[in-house]
Amino acid sequence: MAQVTVRQLAEVVGTPVDRLLTQLAEAGIQVGDPDASISDDQKMQLLTHLRHSHGEDSSAEPRKITLKRRSVSEIKLTGNQGRAKTVSVEVRKKRTYVKRSAVIEEETKRRAEEDAVRQAELAQQHAEEAVREAARAEKQAAEDAKRQAEEQERKLRHDEEAKRKQEQESHARADAERRRAESDARREADEEDRRMRAALPKGKPGAAPVVAAPDTHTRYGRAELHVAHEISSKRKKKQGKTRTAVNVQLEAKHGFEKPVAPQVREVAIPETITVGELAARMAVKANEVIKVMMGMGAMATINQIIDQETAAIVVDEMGHKAKLLKESDLEDQVLQTKPEEQGEEVTRAPVVTVMGHVDHGKTSLLDYIRKTRVAAREAGGITQHIGAYHVQTPKGAITFLDTPGHAAFTAMRARGAKVTDIVVLVVAADDGVMPQTVEAINHARAAEVPIVVALTKSDKPEADFDRVRNGLSQHQIIPEEWGGENIFVQVSAKTGAGVDKLLDSILVQAEVMELKAVADGPATGFVLESSLEKGRGVVATVLVQKGKLKAGDILLAGHEFGRVRAMFDEAGERIEEAGPSMPALVLGLSGTPNAGDEAQVVTDERKAREVALYRQGKFRDVKLARAQGVKLDDVFQQLADGQKSLNLLIKSDVQGSAEALRDALSQLSTDEVKVKVIASSVGGITESDVNLAAASKAVIIGFNVRADAGARRLVAEAGVDMRYYSVIYEAIDDVKKAITGMLSPEMREQIVGLAEVRDVFRSSKIGAIAGCLVVEGYVKRNNPIRVLRENVVIFQGALESLRRFKDDVNEVRAGTECGIGVKDYNDVKPGDMIECYERVEVARTL
Repeated sequence: MAQVTVRQLAEVVGTPVDRLLTQLAEAGIQVGDPDASISDDQKMQLLTHLRHSHGEDSSAEPRKITLKRRSVSEIKLTGNQGRAKTVSVEVRKKRTYVKRSAVIEEETKRRAEEDAVRQAELAQQHAEEAVREAARAEKQAAEDAKRQAEEQERKLRHDEEAKRKQEQESHARADAERRRAESDARREADEEDRRMRAALPKGKPGAAPVVAAPDTHTRYGRAELHVAHEISSKRKKKQGKTRTAVNVQLEAKHGFEKPVAPQVREVAIPETITVGELAARMAVKANEVIKVMMGMGAMATINQIIDQETAAIVVDEMGHKAKLLKESDLEDQVLQTKPEEQGEEVTRAPVVTVMGHVDHGKTSLLDYIRKTRVAAREAGGITQHIGAYHVQTPKGAITFLDTPGHAAFTAMRARGAKVTDIVVLVVAADDGVMPQTVEAINHARAAEVPIVVALTKSDKPEADFDRVRNGLSQHQIIPEEWGGENIFVQVSAKTGAGVDKLLDSILVQAEVMELKAVADGPATGFVLESSLEKGRGVVATVLVQKGKLKAGDILLAGHEFGRVRAMFDEAGERIEEAGPSMPALVLGLSGTPNAGDEAQVVTDERKAREVALYRQGKFRDVKLARAQGVKLDDVFQQLADGQKSLNLLIKSDVQGSAEALRDALSQLSTDEVKVKVIASSVGGITESDVNLAAASKAVIIGFNVRADAGARRLVAEAGVDMRYYSVIYEAIDDVKKAITGMLSPEMREQIVGLAEVRDVFRSSKIGAIAGCLVVEGYVKRNNPIRVLRENVVIFQGALESLRRFKDDVNEVRAGTECGIGVKDYNDVKPGDMIECYERVEVARTL
């Protein structure tokens, strides 16, 4: 940069010349004249002085810069008397620029403080849990200490006397040994001193030998120096001479050596693993693994997920040892912290599942027992959810599970049989054994639970009990009066007859089974149903099998977890705890678990989150692996076969209904039409559901749910087909009709006319003309024909001309003569039959 004068620098900086001269003098720069020039080095010297004077480090980079600008302008004003007046206006501007790194540093510091606060909160929660655990441990320890206090006191007195005697004897022996060791040490020290003085060279009595250990190496590969230091400090002071250093030449050796054999590692392989993660576990590069897989005939990328078997083959190919991990290794490892059950087993209420055919009176029977009207709230009068009710009867407590009776809810009924103790098989006396009655019997036998038969509608005049007994005996359900093991009770939900006898039979059967469970400790059970309710969030019906579920417990249910915020019974009343065989409506889970998932209480929320995330990740990996399993050949085959698909998006109020709809609709697929459920979940229909359906060209089926305002507007704009249903029959029937319309129509041939060739005429222009008599139906010009000779088809084609005398006609009826010209065929002979037919499309049905 060219040199400038002091005056020019003052104008650029915006400071008076006198002040700048003073600052230059303070900085040690002698400039006498304002017009004298200064160099760049002098400017840097001035800048360093100014920074030091303001307390800033010259080497530090400024965090913010403030720029000041001043401008002076003149304004002419005209007064009332025409006099002009000039006013000077000075404008000063100041702008500060803050360095971006400083802002980022402050933001980072703020986030670090927030993270520290969160960590402190978590630490406080863990501390509270530790305090609770310590309190329980102290209580147990106090009881144990109380029982052992007297015995320990006796042992302590005896041990103290024995210890006192033993200590006296040991002290005596120790003193004798110490005195003997001191005398030996003094004698050895004197001898060593004499040897050292004799070995020292003359004139250097204080030098000590330095000995190098030839084969001793440090962790860094260098040899160690061992210096003899047996000479005591007293001897050094007495001699008063310094040691002379002795130089020792050592051979430098490297501390690291290349391994002569390849490293064989044990590689742990889960069920699914990416190529990059597999390479990291073998400590090789990912491209080496990809090369090995290409040599094996498998194309893969670094982020592709491969199965366990393929990964094991790759590991063996690369010379390592594969260790296959089981599916539940991580879960078993995490759930080892599950607290042990406490307390003794107590008698619990039986869990009774009511099964039977549709409209045989299952819910009505429970209505009479519970004095409620549940059937009236169900759409169509049929039960479409699993209802759990804890009923206090005069004979004792019973938990009832009311399973749906429709065939589409087979999986829900089977799930109910797995958690039940006794099955009440409801059979209408006026209807008899039906297909779903047999299905309920099979479920009960698979679960190995006793069956109590309730013959409902016994008050009707058309009730035939013997016919029902005979029908059930064919399926090995033999009543006790016939010498069997099954209890038969005639009941009427309308009059209440036989209900008390049914309850007595259930409680007697439960007493024989001796049903017991641990009432204290962590709770375990099953999820019967789950849904997403507005205002309350995720709601799950949990049947506790053992232990005690309390508000505030950490519950792990399937791939969901959460802290129990509140619990309600079947009547909607809030409860604080639920014991064995009690159903509870639980709030606070992170999502809707699947019906049938095992629910258990764990002590550590972090462990519960880890297991839930592992299960969710495994579910996503399996889903992704299935999606990647589609081959290009399959796509070509589907295109060649002309296979069609009907995409459905199911939204239901509860998880069980969504599962039942998905299974029932998927079974409607045929070879030509594939029913594909792209998504199935609980909750209302949202805009994201509509967008997914529009992108997938799917039909939205809402079962007991509705779409919000945004979703309805988007449905109208995108033209997505959305249907509402409250009874499963109607949904299945509509989908079946849709599939029927998507089936390719069947082409059938229908013979419409038959003409006999009487004679053949030759024409130079047209060729052979068959003179025919229409014997059946009619012959049309545009219809295809076949030429038959002795009832054997010899030609198949079309009509070229159809004439009646000399006129061209479109149709000739039976009993009329005509001339027929066959296109591209001239070998027509008298006696041949010309068959006229047409192709008709016939709609196909399932």
